[in-house]
Amino acid sequence: MTAFPVAKVVVLGSINMDLVAHVPRIPRPGETLTGRSLSYVPGGKGANQAVAAARLGAHVQMLGRLGDDPFAATLRHGLQAAGVNTQQVLVTPDTASGLAWIGVADDGQNSITVIPGANGSVTPNDVSLWEPQIAAGEVLLMQLEVPPSTVAAAIAVARQHGVRVVLDAAPSPTEPLPAACWQVDLLSPNQTEAEQLLGRPVNSLMEAQAAAQQLLERGPQHVVIKLGELGAWLASREGLSQHIPPCPVSPVDTTAAGDAFTAAMSVEWALGQSLTDACRWACAAGALATLTSGAQPSMPTREQVVELIAWTTTKS
Repeated sequence: MTAFPVAKVVVLGSINMDLVAHVPRIPRPGETLTGRSLSYVPGGKGANQAVAAARLGAHVQMLGRLGDDPFAATLRHGLQAAGVNTQQVLVTPDTASGLAWIGVADDGQNSITVIPGANGSVTPNDVSLWEPQIAAGEVLLMQLEVPPSTVAAAIAVARQHGVRVVLDAAPSPTEPLPAACWQVDLLSPNQTEAEQLLGRPVNSLMEAQAAAQQLLERGPQHVVIKLGELGAWLASREGLSQHIPPCPVSPVDTTAAGDAFTAAMSVEWALGQSLTDACRWACAAGALATLTSGAQPSMPTREQVVELIAWTTTKS
């Protein structure tokens, strides 16, 4: 029997505990609303993407830091339960683990405030320790919830070893990114992050096409802009410029939908799929992630993605 190929994905990024408040709508500045419930859900963009990749069948190595607070054991166990290797997740003494405050509105939209905690103490020296793990991967998947200098150092190590780099440009940087952070194989912001990186609106497919070309000029080989209900826009230095249509669903909670998208795209790309096909998979994974509340609990399995793609194909 021929074994199905397994992608080897290394995720360097944040590990947070998400405090999720369910509210009628996202409050305006200065407004107080009464929420219905509060739950504690393992999250963090790095950990979310690691769990998503593992549920899609990848071998996943997580690189990052936890604090020594009561949340740390729960966060590590959540990763391990999903099949993620956490042996290289380090502990920062006398520091809290990362924390995110998330308001989820009745229409599925969300508002997120992140407190880095131990994620902020992931350093280029850590990257040096993790060189063997990075070198063993097929894809290095990163975000911007750890210091940009650390991201830049990891990109350099990956390039040295011929490992493909995917950078999810989230959250939007408050300062210009180091030049090295643009030198990646694939850059994937959502439309808000693309707007903030470029200082221009990205509200339509035409604007997304123009934004993707501008981002390519800054250094990445490929750009995928996540557009929510509009799907995604894919562009490359090889001349590809293409709209990837969405999978229509009725969202319950959009938290971590972008993480599911980026992880699925990275896994399929590592398996040898074309980037166009990988993005179609990513749209399905992102759509499925909106159907369940919470970040990591919403990450879909490979079987679920296959079923949604098949259903969408029959309806088109």
